[in-house]
Amino acid sequence: MKTKLLILSTVILSITACAGARKGMSAENCRSSIDSAYKELSFAESEGFAGTVNYTKAASLLTAAKTNQTFESYNACVENAEKARYYIRESKKG
Repeated sequence: MKTKLLILSTVILSITACAGARKGMSAENCRSSIDSAYKELSFAESEGFAGTVNYTKAASLLTAAKTNQTFESYNACVENAEKARYYIRESKKG
């Protein structure tokens, strides 16, 4: 009986440890993606691309990414930040 309890405890502890590490990494990826996208957005604005439709889409996606970050939905955060970066690149093309 003690052996089963020990094995069960070890498995639960291992799963919990993996989940915690993954969340931290995802949070860092989210933060990094948002920071990069905001830098690119600021640069695009300084280059005069602030009035384009793609720029507006990018700004909206970054707002969504920040909301995802607030609610700890890190995968969606990274996805929205990457989409924003795509639209920023597209805004520079014209």
